[in-house]
Amino acid sequence: MTLTVKFLLIATLVLSIVIPFGYYLLGEKTKKRYKRAIGANVFFYFSAFVIGGIMLFGGSPVQAADAAASTAAGYGYIAAALSTGLSCVGGGIAVASAASAALGAISEDPSALGKSLIFVGLAEGVCLYGLIISFMILGQL
Repeated sequence: MTLTVKFLLIATLVLSIVIPFGYYLLGEKTKKRYKRAIGANVFFYFSAFVIGGIMLFGGSPVQAADAAASTAAGYGYIAAALSTGLSCVGGGIAVASAASAALGAISEDPSALGKSLIFVGLAEGVCLYGLIISFMILGQL
């Protein structure tokens, strides 16, 4: 992958974030503006995928053994990312429910603080378990 292609990919990714965000913040606050901002975001998002696909398939062919090893490593990285990401999403949903209930319980009875913090901490532990699993996966690569 040449330096020009890498620069083009990075520029596309940066522009896919900056342009829709800037368009969203500037101008009149109308419904049409929101639709245009979402359209610009979708356009740049899929254009980054197209450029990534061109970069993926536009290189020189590699040997079969190297391809198998890189594929296995790629699946390992995807597994590590999914274990961290999905556990953090689940932990966030659990913390949202537990923390709001804990705040309601504390407002009625301040002595319930210790019990409610335990439940919030258990929900946050889910995220840590996913992170530990991803470190274990990355250690095997």
